[in-house]
Amino acid sequence: MVRSLRRTMEGTSHCLIFLILLLSCSTDPVLPVHLTVNPSRSQFFDLEPVTLICEDENRSDGWTVRRNTSRGTRTECKDGWGAAVGSTCTMNLVQDDTGVYWCESRSGSSSSSSIQLSVSGGSVILQSPVLPVMEGDDVTLSCRARNPTHNPAAFYKDGVFIGNESSGHMTLNSVKKSDEGLYKCNIRDHGESPSSRISVKEKPPTTTPPSSSSSSSEKPTNISDSTVPPGPGSSSVSLLVLLPSASLCVLVFLLLLVELVAYLYRKPKVMKEEEERMTSLPETSGRSRVNRRKPNQEQEMVMMFMCFCFC
Repeated sequence: MVRSLRRTMEGTSHCLIFLILLLSCSTDPVLPVHLTVNPSRSQFFDLEPVTLICEDENRSDGWTVRRNTSRGTRTECKDGWGAAVGSTCTMNLVQDDTGVYWCESRSGSSSSSSIQLSVSGGSVILQSPVLPVMEGDDVTLSCRARNPTHNPAAFYKDGVFIGNESSGHMTLNSVKKSDEGLYKCNIRDHGESPSSRISVKEKPPTTTPPSSSSSSSEKPTNISDSTVPPGPGSSSVSLLVLLPSASLCVLVFLLLLVELVAYLYRKPKVMKEEEERMTSLPETSGRSRVNRRKPNQEQEMVMMFMCFCFC
């Protein structure tokens, strides 16, 4: 009775370890959250409305918008500014709202990349992408006056004049890393805009197309690229996703190793007990029971280690 109970408990522990192993190996990584700005630009006139949305793959509401401004750090939407509904924050901007914004989980354990929003009390703003642009894309810069005008706009990069545009719009064709920098514009008789940074990220390379001998179902895969550096007070999402999984796999490996050592340590004793049992039972009956038990235990251990190596 005692031996039977012991074997049942051992089998249960094996099953639990096996389930933990499957969970650690088959769990999909959590995709990071992104902060979307509507309208999509980095400069605004004061009193203009803006909507900030935290979006993840599951469209969950487990995120909140936070910011760093001259009025406070890591303050949450609805904490003296903005109106929050789920993971969306709406607000009418004033100059004190200039600062860095990002999304953060309710627990504070993960966050998105940060973006810079500038609110101007002047007469001119530069409308430019709020997020990094892809290398090779065309980027349009628009110089906008608070009061509509037909005067031409002058554009500057890092303080150096780069051209006049009568339409007020300048297009940067096929941008590259050298196009990164601080841009601003000036409209005669209206004034100059604040500066905004344009960042360019490298175009993700594609893998070599599969050869004719490969399966037709295989497709080239894109290598993902990082975006803006994480916001203040935030941590890398990829590390937060990978570290727990790696720790769990190491824990499972150690548990399996301990289980194997314990099994090898018990094996001589178990075999001796089985031999004693065999001598006390009829020859054919005892031999068939031993032959049924031995392979089951060894196969169980081999299956767990094969599964771990496969994962």
